[in-house]
Amino acid sequence: MHGKASEESGAGPASGDPDQARMHPAPFRLPVRRAARDEEHAACAGTIASGAVRVGDRIRVQPSGKQGTVTGIVTRDEGVQEAVAGQEVTLTLAEGIAIEPGDLVSAADAPAGVADQFETRVTWLSDDPLLAGREYLLALGGQSATLTVTDIKYQVNTATGEHIAAKTLEHGMIGVCNISVDRQVAFDPYSENRQTGSFSIVDRRTTETIGTGELHFALRRAHNIHMQHLDVDKTGRARLKGQRPGVLWLTGLSGSGKSTIANRVEMRLHAMGKHTYLLDGDNVRHGLNKDLGFTEADRVENIRRIAEVARLMADAGLIVLTAFISPFRSERRMARGLLPEGEFIEVHVDTPLEVAEQRDVKGLYKKARRGELKNFTGIDSPYEAPENPEIRIDTTAFDADAAADSIVAELHRRGILRHG
Repeated sequence: MHGKASEESGAGPASGDPDQARMHPAPFRLPVRRAARDEEHAACAGTIASGAVRVGDRIRVQPSGKQGTVTGIVTRDEGVQEAVAGQEVTLTLAEGIAIEPGDLVSAADAPAGVADQFETRVTWLSDDPLLAGREYLLALGGQSATLTVTDIKYQVNTATGEHIAAKTLEHGMIGVCNISVDRQVAFDPYSENRQTGSFSIVDRRTTETIGTGELHFALRRAHNIHMQHLDVDKTGRARLKGQRPGVLWLTGLSGSGKSTIANRVEMRLHAMGKHTYLLDGDNVRHGLNKDLGFTEADRVENIRRIAEVARLMADAGLIVLTAFISPFRSERRMARGLLPEGEFIEVHVDTPLEVAEQRDVKGLYKKARRGELKNFTGIDSPYEAPENPEIRIDTTAFDADAAADSIVAELHRRGILRHG
């Protein structure tokens, strides 16, 4: 690859932008906007982010790693021998390799990095806080992936440069965070290439940009950790138990009757000879999640851990029941996304707040009303009711036994209880 355009090519800087001029000698990068191919040839189009490309150059398509040779360059409706950063181009390749919109085309001898875990610097733009464990969308050039903040390392005081311990980032805050994405993405460190090292954080529901970020580097463990193949799989484990695995996720306000109903369902399944496990909110906080409180950030992490445990138990072939308030739709959506289609069954134990308060077996609502219990769902912390649950139980119309019978009948209808 070449870092400078030759005079006879007719290609030159597309603008006087100093940063763009700085990117001319950098390695070649082209985020792909459009692509096409047949068995013998391929083509891709986009704006060159950095470097230069000449006819005859070898390129690498990332993250796939496939290589090809540039046979033609078209810019400004004419063929040229070379193009540089800032120019819109269409490249044709001698090989019919797979190229997709969102791929990054790099110099074959100086490719971008590829990873799925990073240290980043994040500027948060939303009125809702950034929470570790919550899923967002990452937009990096033309690439997109599901993003999860795995660790907020610290907040940065922009006036003094001081590092401040933080569990969340509020509007306007800047923090250094570790992130994980659900697939490999191609990148350069921001210090080397602002075009391929900067990203946006997008709200999954509204598609609004709620944060911006700079990629510092890939975390080493992203290269060292691999999925281990196992010869005994979930299908075999479930067949041995004569059932289909699944996760029955009961959600509702405190006092709605989730634990009681889940217990009755498990008793019925146990009597049928089914292999089950019930994860209850209070019980789990005595062990696995005893280090977590009830802030919004801790609630997100609480459900993230439970979702991962439930996934592992379903992988063991079990029918898993969970009884958690799990107040936020985003975390319930995350839990659903861990399982194959049809294995996650959301059950909304629907109880009006006034009815839940009247029950108040543990006296929690009274404490919350007196201000003695902060971040209590339904009082000073929101509950986001499911929009389209697989099962809805109106506890003003059904008692616990009738609710359990209704859930078991639905499990039969969905084939969860059929012989494996």
